[in-house]
Amino acid sequence: MDTTDRPTTPLATSTPLDRRSPAPDVARGAMLLLIAVANAPFYLWAASSGTFGAHPVEAGTADRVAQTVAIVLVDGRTYPMFAFLFGYGIVQLYRRQHAAGVPHDQARRLLRRRHWWMVAFGAVHALLLWFGDVIGAYGLAGLVLTALFIDRRDRTIKVWIGVLTGLLLLFALLVGALAVLTALAGPEAAGDDAFTIPEPAAIESYLPAAAARFGFWLVVAPVQGLLLLVTPVAVLVAFLAARHEVLERPAEHLPLLRRTAVAGIAVGWGVGLVLALQNLGVLGIDRSADFGLLPVQSLSGLACGLGYAALFGVLAVRWGPARGPVVRALRATGRRSMTCYVAQSVVFAPLMSAWGLGLGEHLSSWSIALVAVATWAATVALAVALEQAGRRGPAETLLRRLAYRRPAVVDVR
Repeated sequence: MDTTDRPTTPLATSTPLDRRSPAPDVARGAMLLLIAVANAPFYLWAASSGTFGAHPVEAGTADRVAQTVAIVLVDGRTYPMFAFLFGYGIVQLYRRQHAAGVPHDQARRLLRRRHWWMVAFGAVHALLLWFGDVIGAYGLAGLVLTALFIDRRDRTIKVWIGVLTGLLLLFALLVGALAVLTALAGPEAAGDDAFTIPEPAAIESYLPAAAARFGFWLVVAPVQGLLLLVTPVAVLVAFLAARHEVLERPAEHLPLLRRTAVAGIAVGWGVGLVLALQNLGVLGIDRSADFGLLPVQSLSGLACGLGYAALFGVLAVRWGPARGPVVRALRATGRRSMTCYVAQSVVFAPLMSAWGLGLGEHLSSWSIALVAVATWAATVALAVALEQAGRRGPAETLLRRLAYRRPAVVDVR
C-alpha cells in the first residue's frame, strides 16, 4: 500500500446525487444482471463444458436457448463495459480533486491507494468466494494505466488505443490460423472438444477450495486486467470520453453515442450469433477449432461493451428529468455496484459449490440462469433499501474510508 505521508490539502468528496449523471450508474445496475448470468455457468461444476462461456456440452432445448442468449448478449460483453465505466470514474475522481484545488501528486496518490485497495478487495473476494473476481483485475489496470496515461494528451492516448487494438487483431488472426490448421488436421489432433473446467466449486472441502480459488485468481486477474488488452483499451477509451464529459452531457454528444451504440452492439451481437450457431453445431465446423474464435469473441465483446455504455448515454437523454421507479432502482444498484457484485458471490458460492449445498451438480443452463436473475433482483432490492435509508453500500464505504484515510461520508442524499 501507499506509505506516503498523509496530505494536508482536504480531498474532495463524491459528487452529490442530484448533480451526478444517471447514465453510468444505471448502466452498472443493469449490467450486473448480465454479469450474474455470465458467471453462473461456472458453478455447474459437474458438467463437461464447451469452449464458449463454460456452457455445458450436454444440454436440452431450454438449455440451448439459454446458452444462445448468453453467448449473443452476455458472454465477453459485460466486463469491457464495466472496464469502460471504471476508467470513466477514474477521470471523474481525478478531475474532481483538481477542481477542489488538490495538488496533482496528491490526487495521483489517492488514485494509487484506491487501486491498491481494489487489488486487496479482489484477493479477499477470490480467497473467500469467487476465483473469477474482477475487482482486483480492474485495480491492476487502474494502477498501470493511471500511472502511464492519466496526464497524457488525447492524441497520445488515441495512438495507444490504436496500437493495443491492432495487437488484439493480430492475436486474433494468429489464433484463428492455428485453429484452421487444427481443424484441417482433424479432431484426432486436438482431442475431444468437451472438457471439464478444474472448477474450485467442485472441491468438497472449503479450505482446499479456497486455496484453489486464490491460485486461479493469481493467474486470472493479471490476464483479465492487462494481458488480454481488452480492459486496457476500454479504460483508455473511457479516459477520452470522460475528459469530454460524454456521459455527463450526453445530449451534446448524441450523434457520437448513437453511432457507437449501433455499431458496437451490431458487431457484438453479429459475432455472438455466429458463435452461438457454432455452439449449436449448425455451422458444420469441427468443434476442435472453437478456441480460434475466442479472440474474436473478445474483440466483439469490446465493441459490444462500448456500445452498451453508449446506449445508456442515449437513454439518459430520453429519460430527461422524469425517471420512473425502474430507472431509480437500477441507479441505486449501480451506485453500489461493488457491494452488489460481491453479494452475488455470497449467494452463488455456498448455494452451488460442492463445499456448500452443492446445487451446481444438479442444475443446468436454463435453471442456473433463473437463479442468476433472482439473485440480481435480490441485490436490486438491497440497493433500493440502502438508498431509501441514505446509506452507501458497505463495500463502497470501506473502500472510501481506506482510500481517503478518513471516515467516509455515509449520507448519499
